[in-house]
Amino acid sequence: MSELIYYLKKLHTVSGIKLYINMIGMMLISSIEGVSIYLLIPLLGLTGIFNLGSLTIPFLDQVNSLVLRIPEHAQLITMLTLYILLVITQAIVQRNQTVLNTRILHKFIRYLRLSTYKGLIQAEWKFYLRTRKSDISHILTNEIVRIIVGMGIIMKLATTMIFTLIQVAFALWLSYKLTLLVLLCGGLMAFFSRRFTQRAKTIGDETTELTKTYIAGITDHFNGIKDIKTNMLEREHYNWFLALCKRLESNFVKFASLQTGTQLFYKIASAILIGLFIYISFEVLHVSGGQLMLIVVIFSRLWPKFITIQNSWEQLVNSLPAFRSVRELQKECEETKEFELRDLDDELRFNLKSAIECRNISYRYDKNKPEFALKDVNIHVPANSMTAIVGKSGAGKSTLIDLLIGLVRSESGEVLYDGVALTERNTLAHRKMVSYVPQDPFLFHSSIRDNLKLVDPHAIDERLWEALRFAAADDFVRQLPDGLDTIIGDRGIRLSGGERQRLVLARAILRKPSILVLDEATSALDNENEAKVQAALERLKGTMTIIVIAHRLSTIRNADQVIVIEQGRVVQQGAYHQLSTETRGTFSRLLSYQEAGVNS
Repeated sequence: MSELIYYLKKLHTVSGIKLYINMIGMMLISSIEGVSIYLLIPLLGLTGIFNLGSLTIPFLDQVNSLVLRIPEHAQLITMLTLYILLVITQAIVQRNQTVLNTRILHKFIRYLRLSTYKGLIQAEWKFYLRTRKSDISHILTNEIVRIIVGMGIIMKLATTMIFTLIQVAFALWLSYKLTLLVLLCGGLMAFFSRRFTQRAKTIGDETTELTKTYIAGITDHFNGIKDIKTNMLEREHYNWFLALCKRLESNFVKFASLQTGTQLFYKIASAILIGLFIYISFEVLHVSGGQLMLIVVIFSRLWPKFITIQNSWEQLVNSLPAFRSVRELQKECEETKEFELRDLDDELRFNLKSAIECRNISYRYDKNKPEFALKDVNIHVPANSMTAIVGKSGAGKSTLIDLLIGLVRSESGEVLYDGVALTERNTLAHRKMVSYVPQDPFLFHSSIRDNLKLVDPHAIDERLWEALRFAAADDFVRQLPDGLDTIIGDRGIRLSGGERQRLVLARAILRKPSILVLDEATSALDNENEAKVQAALERLKGTMTIIVIAHRLSTIRNADQVIVIEQGRVVQQGAYHQLSTETRGTFSRLLSYQEAGVNS
């Protein structure tokens, strides 16, 4: 419930005075409805159903005297007109209150989406290393939608509660004995309905886990659709999906069954209680027929509100796990916040002039475990040179890059740019000088122009073609049907691997970085495309500092220095030809493995 209280406070902060205006509107609607019901008394008296003089109802004499001042032939039409006007006024007020209610709710929805997304993009890289992407998607879609539904229920519940309280107060005013009797019955029903609420919470927890599994499953399946197709795993994945869909169906049916069970319980109990109510009213309390009729009219409208409150409460409890999931994600993002968005505009951009150094760097992904990803690393990367980092898979190459560009922080030691230590305060300024090209190139389902202009929205076509030319990508782009405006599909699927890689390289170059980092960017390329990327890097040498994580050692023949990492430690550092002649070294062994693979 603490999460619910937290978001209610946020709703108050976001909505401000409009929330109170909304509440006043609710009370006004209920008050008008109460008055319109009260007017039924003289109307019923005018029809001759009962004698107004026989009733002992507060203020009835004053109302009756006002009615009697109206000419007899106009009494009925006047009272009916007044009643109709009150109902119309209530309808108008209710319409405006509903619109205001919607505005308040959707403003809060916008706040919730933006604050959650902002927290995510401000979180440090380490947060994403331990968080499954599908879980984030699940929270941003399913769980936020459930919170939206939950907040709508709260607003509806508040309206119903205010209406109920006003009508109860009005009923107490008319006959406190009968009203207390009905409230006692309602209280007993609420007490016996607790099990429905507890069951709703259990089903809500199941819903969260099932929808999380659903999002994770379809994300994984369609990310690996090529493996599914090539290995003919369609039936296995379909059967998995079928079983999950049946569980989801069962979960929603269980909640529907729970709610209809609540309604059934209330209807059966209502029939029994109404019978007892009428019997006790006549035989025990000796209530007059007219007064009893008025109370019955009020509670015929009020009793369904009890059912609505119970159903709304069950729906709210069912959505509470979503409130908890989103709040936990927000807390984690707050704890791992790397910067504020406004900081991106404040930071200056530097250019590397001398060198990058690592001094006694050590790093562990989990400080509770003894294994180090990097241990006592010391390297020197001269400015405007090409440095290659090589080693077996899992040696720590990508971790070293993450440390160099400030995505993670070392446990000990320091990283220096031109002799200045990389710290939390200057990370953004230093990161602005870096462009990063990953092994798996990411492109949006958009045009080539849009994908390139992500890093520079104001870049003119001339600059776009210049970047493409540097990346050896201009020729194939010119041959596409729509050139720069060609839509390249999801993740660039309409292009070959080499074309995608060169487009990402062009985007990195367009940013005009001081440092260009390529993380195994040529490992999946054929020889022709590898040669093109290698030629592009040759053209860039001397204009910026290039750091290459290389799986294919053939791509780094022209590197100014090679750093060899093994089990998180730097075991060799020197020129390509120098290291290749050290027959007992790790680099020479890696080189011989690759040459043997090529020859075979």
